[in-house]
Amino acid sequence: MSSQPWDAAAFRAAVSATLDAFVDEQAARLGPLGEDADLLLAQARRSLAGGKRLRAAFCYWGYRAVRPPEDEPALLRAVGALELLHASALVHDDYMDASDTRRGRPATHKALEAVHRERGWSGDARQYGAAGAILLGDLLLSWSEQMLRTCGLPDGPVRAAQELFDTTRSEVITGQFLDVSAQARGNADVETAMRVLRFKSAKYTVERPLHIGAALAGGGADLQRELSAVGLPLGEAFQLRDDLLGVFGDPEVTGKPAGDDLSEGKRTVLVALALQGAKPEEAKRLEGKLGTALSAGDVAELRRIIDGSGAHAEVERRITALTQCSLSALAEAPVTGEARTVLRELAEAATQRVV
Repeated sequence: MSSQPWDAAAFRAAVSATLDAFVDEQAARLGPLGEDADLLLAQARRSLAGGKRLRAAFCYWGYRAVRPPEDEPALLRAVGALELLHASALVHDDYMDASDTRRGRPATHKALEAVHRERGWSGDARQYGAAGAILLGDLLLSWSEQMLRTCGLPDGPVRAAQELFDTTRSEVITGQFLDVSAQARGNADVETAMRVLRFKSAKYTVERPLHIGAALAGGGADLQRELSAVGLPLGEAFQLRDDLLGVFGDPEVTGKPAGDDLSEGKRTVLVALALQGAKPEEAKRLEGKLGTALSAGDVAELRRIIDGSGAHAEVERRITALTQCSLSALAEAPVTGEARTVLRELAEAATQRVV
């Protein structure tokens, strides 16, 4: 792959195959634990199936921003650690947000709840599903560290990357708690919503993967700073696009119900801007409906309020501005020409997507 033009589909397939091989290794170790362990492993495979592999891609090109890889399989194993972290976050996030689906399939806690019911087991099926989702998320998080540590790249760069990976995992988990707390309080201004966005998602989607990849290639602190100027605004633009899709996305494309973020009561930047800009009676209507079961008519009404408040247009403006900020920094960054070209492609894929 390193000597050929960038093929995003081939890269995704290579990362998926690497993850499958890693889970096979774990299954060989856990096989003696019996069929219950097999059930957990099956859910692990489901949680890792599909996806855009953006975090792995940014990590890979963080490495290639410094130099070409000498050991492609080892590098693929290293970047796969970011996908395990992502899968862990999604499994936990779906349970905390009471999301029934993920990529058009039942979320882990709902899938395990269904197994409990189908097999006629005793006890609370929902509690079983919740316990399984928590444990699977923990297992994936543990695996992510193991996959990076044992990737096969030289020890020195791997240790440097592990320090950044430790920071990344702490930021993601703390960012998730910021989100939970904002929802519990029932209000979040734009500044608070941006802080949640930055630490729950934006940094671990682009900036930290770039850092980790560069560290694996021997890149130092100066390069890390340059890559932050590229990665942080791009990660924020990515999550702002995700927030728009959570309200306005097509369920056939996103794999989530219409207006899912609204029914979950997520205090996103989009919602904060809408509450700030809407007429008082409309803001009160939006506030009152957040986090409740919504009909198709309710979703349509809340979308109209958000549009009318100017929040939709403002988020689009912010996505454009943040993306341009990132691309301007990329144009000046001391990275390889090939990396500059592909990172521009990834920036477009991350911010202009419909899913």
